[in-house]
Amino acid sequence: MSWESSGLYYSLINQAVARELGGLHSARCILSSVDFAEIEALQVAGDWATAGQVLAEVARGLQAAGADFLVLCTNTMHKVADAIETAVDIPLLHLADCTAAAVHAAGLSTVGLLGTAFTMEQAFYRDRLAGHGLTVLVPDDDDRAEVHRVIYDELCRGVIAPASRRRFQDVIGRLAAAGAEGVILGCTEIELLIGADDCDLPVFPTTRLHVEAAVAATLA
Repeated sequence: MSWESSGLYYSLINQAVARELGGLHSARCILSSVDFAEIEALQVAGDWATAGQVLAEVARGLQAAGADFLVLCTNTMHKVADAIETAVDIPLLHLADCTAAAVHAAGLSTVGLLGTAFTMEQAFYRDRLAGHGLTVLVPDDDDRAEVHRVIYDELCRGVIAPASRRRFQDVIGRLAAAGAEGVILGCTEIELLIGADDCDLPVFPTTRLHVEAAVAATLA
């Protein structure tokens, strides 16, 4: 939900539309960018009800502005997906569903999950993936804490550190040793740091997968 990953979404969406339609085409989209500091404070406080109300109001505004469907550009805040969906009449393109479809398309069933502590430790995201028949592995306590720290202290602030990339590679290696066949980059900022070329396992980059699904829905 930081502007760092929102910028990546916007670039990837327009690049994809240009590839599909050619020429000077770009995406017709309505972007509502929240103040991430306010959302992060609600996350830390565990006040998910208020966070859901905030994003539901944003969703109503997007619907009123003419959006045909919604893309919530953050894995973590899918914890309040139900609050958003009940606030509007247009569909929400759920990020975990797009990701699960890609994992199945790759012929895999057991995946490691990297993301914020909320995404890795709470049930809302893992259960959604499991509902698609996937087995989801998460890092141990120390690794989860480090992944979470890098996301909030570095990536959300635009800091891309090679040392952190190496630490993420080590975490992924331990997930592979535990049986992961692939790894879900389950925070939309992680792709700013690491990608398929940095990993021995197949990588499922949720930002790009979400963009692909959104563009396909737009052009259908």
